[in-house]
Amino acid sequence: MGPKPRIVFVCVENSNRSQMAEAFARMLAGDAVDAHSAGSAPSGKVNPRAIQFMAERGYDLSTHTSKSLDDLPVGDYAAAITMGCGDSCPMIVSPIHEDWGITDPKHLPDEEFRQIRDGIETKVRELLGRIGVPVVNHG
Repeated sequence: MGPKPRIVFVCVENSNRSQMAEAFARMLAGDAVDAHSAGSAPSGKVNPRAIQFMAERGYDLSTHTSKSLDDLPVGDYAAAITMGCGDSCPMIVSPIHEDWGITDPKHLPDEEFRQIRDGIETKVRELLGRIGVPVVNHG
């Protein structure tokens, strides 16, 4: 058994979408994946609304911090995902580089924020399947 696959989710501020994606990867795959998120220009804080809406799903996002790409562990990644903010992560070595084109929910009404959150979960679940990581939490 080799090292567990690493995934990184990249956004500009690392405060909303990429944080929720990292959270879902951890929720869905548990210890089977090494999930990270980072921003090219991190805001330094996680959006309180992202914390609120992930709490609805039983995840405490308040333990996360907003990190820069420079903070990421060095090495290969199974997937490098940008969230639709025009960012790229050329320094990350990965066979999968994708942009998911997800709208920033920062200023959206609660219901639309939840829809984006749930859409991120669906995409993370699908990505885990593609890289061969078992989803352990189907809840």
